[in-house]
Amino acid sequence: MSSKYNLIEQFTEQIQHCTRCGFCQAHCPVFGATGRPALNARGKMLLLKEVLVGKLELNQELVDSLFQCTTCATCATNCPSGVDVPAIIKAARKEMVGLGTCHPAFTGMNEVLDEYDNIYAEDEPEDFDRERGKQAEVVYFMGCVGQYREEEASEAALDLLDHLEVDYTLIDEACCSGVLEDVGFSVKPRLASTNIERILATGAGTLVTGCPYCFRTFTQQEAYAPLRDAGLEIVHMSQFLAGRDLGLHSEAKVTYHDPCDLGRHCGIYEEPRRTIKAVAPNFVELADNRQDALCCGAGGGVRGAFAKNSLAMARRRLAQVESSGAEVLLTECNSCVHNLANAKLRAQKFRVMTTPQFFMELIEES
Repeated sequence: MSSKYNLIEQFTEQIQHCTRCGFCQAHCPVFGATGRPALNARGKMLLLKEVLVGKLELNQELVDSLFQCTTCATCATNCPSGVDVPAIIKAARKEMVGLGTCHPAFTGMNEVLDEYDNIYAEDEPEDFDRERGKQAEVVYFMGCVGQYREEEASEAALDLLDHLEVDYTLIDEACCSGVLEDVGFSVKPRLASTNIERILATGAGTLVTGCPYCFRTFTQQEAYAPLRDAGLEIVHMSQFLAGRDLGLHSEAKVTYHDPCDLGRHCGIYEEPRRTIKAVAPNFVELADNRQDALCCGAGGGVRGAFAKNSLAMARRRLAQVESSGAEVLLTECNSCVHNLANAKLRAQKFRVMTTPQFFMELIEES
């Protein structure tokens, strides 16, 4: 084996454990959207076996396969051999980036975050007419998608915090940059230090995130260990709302989409359901839910690099919503809302929104 592939060689035993059984194929969102065997977990493991024995090089020809993965972890969840495919894919991507091979969309994302504080290279974030950086009990961190693309969802989350009379503040956010870990690069120390300094300066005891990926980054990445070491409680908005009596009621038929980053990657399934069911008792589950939920297609950088297939994945999920007869699809992720709403067909009459948006509509109606 070639020593130049050290990062994937550490996964040799796991890669060899892939028995080509095809369980992953039945669950892989990329394969479901494309039907291409090279794009599911089994296909990727077969390619990496060839790399390990020297029959293939980690070159540009493998970018289409190894970088077209949402890292949703349905393959790992359903693998009878216990192969941690997302970890292997991330290692292979990091190896390829080190060799100068990468999808240009991800190289561009990394370069943008060298210069800007957000993944969209924008200079003027939405203000939201809230004070920033003040002393408060809670810091609310919305993330890049919430601040630059799904502003209405973020506004609803802030309005809900106001309604609940939470003592909170915003900060001048920098991108958590955790997504770079999924596409072969690394969290930016400059951005991490900026966020850590600004969060801790508020004196808050709780950090609430509106973005599941930011939540993952803050709770799992070593770059953000100072937040955890400071004793800061880090929770997602769905956890923050769980158990609260909102005094709301809706007869609407409602369903819920589990974001991959919140569900399979962080194990948060019941908190959002408990809160939603207390308000909307006509709740129905989608055919695939919790750890078996279909990915919306936005993760792992796929939305930016392979937009057509990303939308196809979202439409598979929306077909399940249509079959459920739900009037409203709720989710706890701005990226999921963004992708699902963009993929929704005009003939599909259900609405797509975040849980705080749904709650704020009920509050305003009452």
